[in-house]
Amino acid sequence: MKLDAVALAVMNNRLGAIAEEMGVVLGQSGYSPNIKERHDFSCAIFDARGELVAQAAHIPVHLGSTPLSVRAAIERLKLNPGDIAALNDPFAGGTHLPDLTLVSPIFLDGEKRPFAFAANRAHHADIGGMAPGSMALATEIYQEGFRLPPVKIAVGGEVSRDVLALFLANTRVHEEREGDLRAQIAALRVGANRLRALVATSGRAMVSAAMEALKEYAARLMSAALHEVRFGIYRAEDFMDDDGFGSGPVAIRAAIEIRNGRAVVDFTGSAPQVRGSINANYAITLSATFYVMKCLAAETVPANEGLMKPIKLIAPLGSIVNAREPAAVAGGNVETSQRIVDVLFRALAKAAPDRIPAASSGSMSNLTIGGFDSFRGRHFSYYETIAGGAGASPNHAGASGIHTHMTNTLNTPIEALEAYYPMRVTEYRIRRGSGGRGRMRGGDGLVREIECLVDSNVSLLTERRRLRPWGLAGGDAGALGINSIVRRNRKTSLPAKTNVDVKAGERVRIETPGGGGWGRVSD
Repeated sequence: MKLDAVALAVMNNRLGAIAEEMGVVLGQSGYSPNIKERHDFSCAIFDARGELVAQAAHIPVHLGSTPLSVRAAIERLKLNPGDIAALNDPFAGGTHLPDLTLVSPIFLDGEKRPFAFAANRAHHADIGGMAPGSMALATEIYQEGFRLPPVKIAVGGEVSRDVLALFLANTRVHEEREGDLRAQIAALRVGANRLRALVATSGRAMVSAAMEALKEYAARLMSAALHEVRFGIYRAEDFMDDDGFGSGPVAIRAAIEIRNGRAVVDFTGSAPQVRGSINANYAITLSATFYVMKCLAAETVPANEGLMKPIKLIAPLGSIVNAREPAAVAGGNVETSQRIVDVLFRALAKAAPDRIPAASSGSMSNLTIGGFDSFRGRHFSYYETIAGGAGASPNHAGASGIHTHMTNTLNTPIEALEAYYPMRVTEYRIRRGSGGRGRMRGGDGLVREIECLVDSNVSLLTERRRLRPWGLAGGDAGALGINSIVRRNRKTSLPAKTNVDVKAGERVRIETPGGGGWGRVSD
């Protein structure tokens, strides 16, 4: 069946709307502030082969890697009607252990094989491990939390009590985890119902043909975008500050060869994997590459599996961008993914200098605080990524206090944070002057200071505390981020990556990096 442009556009939007509605259900049904307030989750629809066909505008680091988790679930499990697979294994398409992926087959009446799959991925604010929040300074994945290969969390429409009990036994905050998990399940059911309704109104053949045509359309548009870029090989490098255990700076190098509407993205020459948790697995590197190439395309390319067909990715096994098991990887998802984007954009700035922005803050500035809440009589685990400054572009100044690139979450509002956790926000503002100067100025970072009202454990996983976010075309670099703890009104610096115990009344202060400037001030 051939679809005209109008029919294809309508189907693209209808499939995308299903993924968006799944996200609305997940956000409104979620239990924890990380899901309900920050929307740290992603939703998507996949075809019968497990290839991505539609996604909501959620978290880039989730969406580019989720297809690998979906295919891992399909390959390892026989999924029947009403079954739901669950997994978080970074070496089976996952990102890091807190990100739990659920995969549900969608069957049509009378058919024995799935017509499609619905999937979502949500960040659970604690999944066990050596410190609250599961983002500790670890040296192997076994220290980072509960690792789940593809298993059935639901069978025939009923939640598996044994698997649920095992899952909840490995977290400090049982009620939160079960609430967020059931919200994920509810979102999958809505996605399945909406897709069946679409098939009922448009016809099986139409929907199936549209899924294939949209992937082919994305591939053609991506190829056309690459034809518009000057042919050549473009190289760049950038560095992670450190791994938290003394190794650093850690190099990430990339060469992008663009020729005849195709691209080869090669990370050969990047540093070997390290002891700390900043190792990225292959899924993360694929996701970052997917995101950058989507940004490069001038046209509105559907964000589906077809986008990567003209692109070949080379990530040497055992390197910082494709770590071997059992490497620690919590920081690879949240921090190294950002640096991979920086490296790729820096390379592409040589190919398309009028379209590429300067470096943004380059860190999700992960803050986790956990312990026992003596006021409410329960354990707690607070997790947040704190926004920074966006890099300036040739025609626009960078935005201030915004999540950029591989993250796309909201903040936890002060009212929600103080109502739910034993904490008080003592300062929250734009960090004026932290953006790099230039003809277009980089965006400013944020200052967020939180007082712990009970004794707590704090984990920090941050970057751009030693190496500033670079400017382009003569623009200045953005300011470095600063981590500190305030005890008795005396401020003490904290490392970029650390675990530290704090007493009631002490304050954790995060000042996030600004974005790089674009162009010389004199221009």
